[in-house]
Amino acid sequence: MPAAAREPHFVRSFERGLAVIRVFGADRTELTLSEVARGCDLTRAAARRFLLTLVDLGYVRTDGRVFRLTPRVLELGYAYLSGFTLPEIALPHLEQLAEQVGESSSLCVLDGDDIVYVARVPTRRIMTATITVGTRFPAHVTSVGRVILAHLTDEEIDARLERAVLRPLTACTIVVPDLLKEELGQVRRQGYAIVDQELEEGLRSVAAPVRDRDGAVVAAVNIPVHASRNSLESVRRDLLPHLLATVARIEGDLAVTGPARAGSRGSGTRR
Repeated sequence: MPAAAREPHFVRSFERGLAVIRVFGADRTELTLSEVARGCDLTRAAARRFLLTLVDLGYVRTDGRVFRLTPRVLELGYAYLSGFTLPEIALPHLEQLAEQVGESSSLCVLDGDDIVYVARVPTRRIMTATITVGTRFPAHVTSVGRVILAHLTDEEIDARLERAVLRPLTACTIVVPDLLKEELGQVRRQGYAIVDQELEEGLRSVAAPVRDRDGAVVAAVNIPVHASRNSLESVRRDLLPHLLATVARIEGDLAVTGPARAGSRGSGTRR
């Protein structure tokens, strides 16, 4: 902010202290006093005072020659990030995924025996049903549902299969509980689920689980595609790597935000 535009309340020393923190980066993890001073346009004496203050506060460490940030700097953004809901965290990553693969992407959570769409980036309509945030489907016939169900305990899976109404939606739908349990076991082992025309004819979908910082599966991300344009081999080869990379980025953000909340702020939707 230009000096002429600064308000009377502006604290220049605070601005300089933040500049000292921001001068560090992915390619500048270790800096000498002189490098910090040059990067922040400070005198060596001023840079030294700011750095040593940050050392005293635990945000910077030094061996006497170079200075490094400590993990404590993450606390500075924690209050902001912790207010984010899971859809808000995931949406930018879903947008990037959709752009990379040229297909829609969605984030879903488990609610009872259904999955619920809580974030979605559409690129083209490929289902007869219109999918929006809030759309629900039986969990056992969707890739997102299966990848979440697969990570429940065996006891809970058995209880769900016992009460589930496994009616065929297409000729491909698995309706035998033992076969579905085998499928969930395979999904758990491989770390992703592919559902091939079980929810709707002509629709294939691949999904991967999203884990919070404690390792619990809290949601799943999927990519649905036309079966006529995408073989099972191409789904695994061309789409799955992008999907897994996207999930990893979402989990990276969740690692610093605390417990994930499913609903958008102000919507009243919560898991």
